[in-house]
Amino acid sequence: MTQVAFHIGIEDRVAYCCRLVRKVLASGAQALILGDGPMLRRLDAALWADEAAGFTPHALADGPASIAAHSPVLLAAQVPTDLAQQSVLINMSDQQPDDPHQRERVIELVSGDEQAIQDARQRWKSYKQRGFSLVNHDVRQRASDRATDSG
Repeated sequence: MTQVAFHIGIEDRVAYCCRLVRKVLASGAQALILGDGPMLRRLDAALWADEAAGFTPHALADGPASIAAHSPVLLAAQVPTDLAQQSVLINMSDQQPDDPHQRERVIELVSGDEQAIQDARQRWKSYKQRGFSLVNHDVRQRASDRATDSG
């Protein structure tokens, strides 16, 4: 069964996604990242210049098909019908993906913005109604705990 994990309260979703993608790749999995055009452009640039990895191999879904088909990380505005081999879907959009059941894991990256949190609550309800296994990771709480521990 597909597990859906919500990471809520992320200050810098691009940097967070870069770290998450490195973990996904280190596990041997491949990732499909969904987002809107501006978000994907920022993520594309960040993955090219990822300080920790130097470069994270990836491709844009609307780029050359031969490159996208062989990339371990694919960035797309919507789920491509002909490139569905990625086992992990990272959702940075405000819409629920069309095919979450075709993935081993779906990871929803949600900012701390109140509207983003409200949208995420609706997606949570939809996933729950469809029988997905749900996990919540409140990043705000972890950041607060670290600040308390260091103080």
